[in-house]
Amino acid sequence: MEKIDFKVPTQSTYKATHEKPLHDAIWRIIDIIAAVFAIIISAPVLLVIAGSIKFENWRAPIFFKQKRVGKNGQTFYMYKFRSMYVDAEAQLEKLQTQNEMQGHMFKMKDDPRITKVGKWIRKTSLDEFPQFINILKGDMSFVGPRPPLTQEYANYSNYDKKRLLVTPGCTGLWQVSGRNNLDFHEMVALDLKYIEKRSILFNMKILLLTFKEFTSKGNGM
Repeated sequence: MEKIDFKVPTQSTYKATHEKPLHDAIWRIIDIIAAVFAIIISAPVLLVIAGSIKFENWRAPIFFKQKRVGKNGQTFYMYKFRSMYVDAEAQLEKLQTQNEMQGHMFKMKDDPRITKVGKWIRKTSLDEFPQFINILKGDMSFVGPRPPLTQEYANYSNYDKKRLLVTPGCTGLWQVSGRNNLDFHEMVALDLKYIEKRSILFNMKILLLTFKEFTSKGNGM
């Protein structure tokens, strides 16, 4: 497989050449077929995860839905398996001083809000599987920029907002480019690069690299 060039563009070199209607139409069909297939073959795993979440806390919901910002600033609810305690959103403000990510995004390595089951499904990225529903609904794609929280989007500059000129995805160029070592501004630059370069072949390369990350040493994404 040809290696993807991860050199990030600068603001001055970015061109807003995001209109690719034929690519988007074909990729939408691929998204639907792949999402249906993924739900069918992963059904046993999904049932085990749902049972584990309920076993840990019978009263807590299995799924977690969170308002996110998608293409052209449109909001939608993104679905995940619940990996945090029920009051996790309320605790977020108290933890902002421990944010390990520069820019308009929160990330904390040892987040105290994560449950025991949550640590396992996050490590393997299994908490992301309910996003197949978002793909079927058209809110998301398999590949694209990650959708931000509404409070993160509120702090975006006009330049940052360009990363949402296309449908957001479950994985993307940022995730396979060493995301834990990149800051917010580098993430934006990579997303803009993806928007310009996106093609069926480029998307497939990103998916293959994502699968490699997912299976490598059991670390997940």
